[in-house]
Amino acid sequence: MLAKPEDVVDRDREWGLLTEFVTDPDPAMRLGIVSGRRRHGKSYLLQALSERVGGLYVTAVREEGRLPAMRRFSDAIAAHAGLRPGTLRLTDWREVLSNALDVTVRSQTPLLVIDELPYLLQHSPEIPGLLQQLYDERQRGTGAGPGARVILCGSAMSVMHELLSGTKPLRGRAVIDLRLGAFDYRACRAFWQIGDPLTALQVDAVLGGAPGYRPVAARPHPDDGFVSWLTRTLLDPGRAVYSRTETEYLLREDPRITQHTLYYDILTAIAQGATTPTRIGAALERQRNAVTHPLDVLESTGYIRREQDILRPRHPVITLADPVIRFNQLITLPQAATVEEGFAEEAWQAAAPTFNSKILGPHFEDLARTFTRRYAHTLLPGGLPGPVGTTEVADPGARTKHEVDVIALALGERPQAPRARIALLGEAKATAARRGTGDLQRLERIRTLLADQGYDTTGTTLALFSLHGFYPDLIDSAAGRDDLLLVDLATLYGVG
Repeated sequence: MLAKPEDVVDRDREWGLLTEFVTDPDPAMRLGIVSGRRRHGKSYLLQALSERVGGLYVTAVREEGRLPAMRRFSDAIAAHAGLRPGTLRLTDWREVLSNALDVTVRSQTPLLVIDELPYLLQHSPEIPGLLQQLYDERQRGTGAGPGARVILCGSAMSVMHELLSGTKPLRGRAVIDLRLGAFDYRACRAFWQIGDPLTALQVDAVLGGAPGYRPVAARPHPDDGFVSWLTRTLLDPGRAVYSRTETEYLLREDPRITQHTLYYDILTAIAQGATTPTRIGAALERQRNAVTHPLDVLESTGYIRREQDILRPRHPVITLADPVIRFNQLITLPQAATVEEGFAEEAWQAAAPTFNSKILGPHFEDLARTFTRRYAHTLLPGGLPGPVGTTEVADPGARTKHEVDVIALALGERPQAPRARIALLGEAKATAARRGTGDLQRLERIRTLLADQGYDTTGTTLALFSLHGFYPDLIDSAAGRDDLLLVDLATLYGVG
């Protein structure tokens, strides 16, 4: 495996997958797809890979037309071959791509990266079909060395995902379909070098783990004070990371998002708590079917997600996947006039309760589920759990329902399976109060209800997640039993 450059943070699995792909000695041409949201570090990773092996890396430009794009690609091919710019005058994309492949296969590690492919497809939709032809022609691998390794990359998620779907030309021809996600919350804290776990949580709640935000939002540093950092970055109209500007840019990434007002209204409705198509439509005073297609587009682009109940078949809960968009819809837009007049601190003071209840609280619950998936196995008696999510548990005696923030089935169990073994039941609250025995009693009640409904709770661990710790009697109780797990911020972040 090729050594990963020191400036490439995290991404060990992705680097290993890509280096295995480019160093494969097979003489036939091979194709890989890399996609991911803007600012997730795709270009940074692929540039590092290309530099490491001496590959040809070319990126498309949104504003560039067909002929200028071909001229620039031709110049890049000439430069890679050691020729002067302007030496090649290629007049169609088949010539451009064929020459690019011919030049790269002369290298010991023949790599061609075409970044931001969706920009090219806007004016040259024939490119995937031409790549299919070249791929099929080069399967015999008549050269002495390995065949060309081609990586296509882009941020328009729906466009990239469709490259390999249905009857598309490249279907069945890609070896890799890598979808690059954001850093997880622990890696994000290390990347930003944030000392205080609470500050790290707050930054993660507004930016997520997208590494591309650090270069444009690292001054002042979050450790100098979260409010000071926030009002001088996401709430500063003069900054490139101003959330209103950033959200508009994100939505422009996908060519299918054209009615921006409608999409903005849908995102706002979801951020404010509308979690089903019917409720979203009602918030917009529209019929349910009027928002069905926009919701499908937003899901395919990665801006929303639908979360299924772990235990029962019911309508999935729709939530926002991007913290910046959530922050913009809930905090910046309602206060936009105040912010843009230069009163960011006053706007923040007015919006802080909304931040705590609708952003920090849900995000803390989300991180509790992430912790359960990735890190809790070192603390659970049964080791690695299975599917993790949320559920509602009916309580007929009290004529109510209990919302469960975190539920994990045992490894090997399927969601919504009757009589499933439950590995963990958890409650995550981002309130200022410490958690106490009342919270534990509620979880014990839910465990009893699930047992009465036929689920196997004999090995269920009860978990309480808290921002500000636990009362002493609860800590004493946890010390004497092996079915209770207390997770504070230090435990959540693996520090202390």
